[in-house]
Amino acid sequence: MRAGASRVVGILGEVMITVGVLLGLFVVWQLWWTDVIADQEHSDIIAASEDMWGRPPQKIAPPESGPPPVAKPGAENQVWGTLHVPKFDKVSSPIAEGTSMTEVLNVKGNGHYRETAVPGENGNFSIAGHRSTYGRPLHDIARLKEGDPVIVETAEAFYVYRVTSDQITMPSAIEVIAPVPNKPGEKPTEQFMTMTACHPMYSARERYIVHAKFDHWVDRKKGIPQELEGKVF
Repeated sequence: MRAGASRVVGILGEVMITVGVLLGLFVVWQLWWTDVIADQEHSDIIAASEDMWGRPPQKIAPPESGPPPVAKPGAENQVWGTLHVPKFDKVSSPIAEGTSMTEVLNVKGNGHYRETAVPGENGNFSIAGHRSTYGRPLHDIARLKEGDPVIVETAEAFYVYRVTSDQITMPSAIEVIAPVPNKPGEKPTEQFMTMTACHPMYSARERYIVHAKFDHWVDRKKGIPQELEGKVF
């Protein structure tokens, strides 16, 4: 009897060890390997965009005085822009159309909420991105403070926004991406930007939100914004 019980305990112990090893491997894959793969994919996407658009002149261009061109998002899941945040360790990451987890956020970077404005038009250009795993393009979102620059690059222009505020909300608080942030139903007369990411780190319980307001734009054919000097390219 004792021998049989010992064998059962031994088998259960081996099973638990195996399960523990598998769980450990899953954690390594989720928290590290997805970043390795996604970082390379993001770099390749940005390089492909640059090849298609052509590199901007490697000089600081002055802000333009006229209205900015209205960005032209591609089809759903298609990459059409690059996010540059000088304060982030990972300064640059792609922007694709839509917020599909499998088609955009897990593989291409940041996703544009399709029902929101685009750079260059009044309203609230809003994006979502991972704060952990899958390249974590918005990992450092909590570093942003009022006045920090956030830049969106397209084939035609660099759109420079300045952070105005941040907040923590529940995932259901869709008013944060309203045309006027947190004022649903109000008609926008200015250009805003909102970034959304999960909060706290490694959890999807809440959302960390950063709002910004359009400051100026730079013609990409003339160079790069002052805010990106020494940061990219």
